[in-house]
Amino acid sequence: MSVVCFGEALIDFLSDGKTPESFTKFAGGAPANVAVAVAKQGVSASFCGMVGQDMFGEFLQQELKEHNVNTQYCLFTDKAKTALAFVSLDKNGERSFSFYRPPAADLLFRVDDFDTEMFHNHTLIHVCSNSLTESNIYKSTIYALTQAKKHGLLTSFDMNLRLNLWSSLNHTIERLWHVISLSDVVKLASEELTFLNQYSHPEQHEDVTIAAILKANVKCLIITDGANDIRYFTNSSSGLISPPTVRAVDTTAAGDAFVGGLIAQLVGNNNKSKLSDSAFIKEAILYASKCGAFAVQKKGAFSSLPAASDIATIE
Repeated sequence: MSVVCFGEALIDFLSDGKTPESFTKFAGGAPANVAVAVAKQGVSASFCGMVGQDMFGEFLQQELKEHNVNTQYCLFTDKAKTALAFVSLDKNGERSFSFYRPPAADLLFRVDDFDTEMFHNHTLIHVCSNSLTESNIYKSTIYALTQAKKHGLLTSFDMNLRLNLWSSLNHTIERLWHVISLSDVVKLASEELTFLNQYSHPEQHEDVTIAAILKANVKCLIITDGANDIRYFTNSSSGLISPPTVRAVDTTAAGDAFVGGLIAQLVGNNNKSKLSDSAFIKEAILYASKCGAFAVQKKGAFSSLPAASDIATIE
């Protein structure tokens, strides 16, 4: 049982919230975070992507390795630098981002850069929307998902939408729906569902977009809303799950911790039919919510992600 996460690895410079302000370097990037989250749960995980041949790229690869993530599919380039993100936090630990991307190394990963062996040696492939923002990296993402489907892998998509990374919205909705149509599991934040509904089914209720997602052959749709109830939908069931109540310090990797915990549960069972098992889905999402709750209580990304043993501390 093994997972590969495709997309960006970057540097999060996290603010200390003081005046004058200073920033601390952390390894980050949603797919890289998810790979670490999965590995910390005791499931074999690989990261696939491209970083710059620079001090930050070397730092990211080392951090991934130290967290037991396989980096054989992590490539280096001297054609662009590793992406940077400066992150400020409000009093509730909520983030605002300032990205130094594009240009960035992760956007240069091309279809020919994939090791085809990767699609034979994994159980699930996971992607996010930051690898859809430019034409060539979008094509690489679609290729990865198409090959995954061809070889019988499960596919997972966390939208993780950062609109300030898109030069325009001309292709955003089309690309998001393309990835959704190739995904077995889709996770959206409530505001991402609102965005998707606004541009896909204007002036209609969000239920229309939820139905369209399930009609696109998605097996399980999960909608998170911070500390509020989590909604889930399959073709045979739906429901609400209340996440644990904790004090948030830094929400930077909360969604990635959630997704990593969920994926670890799915892959650990290695059975696609589990996606239609309501009892299993509820337990998997509850477990994932505990992973997210653990992560928001610590600063940073990799450093805040829980091991399986940490979840016992979350009520």
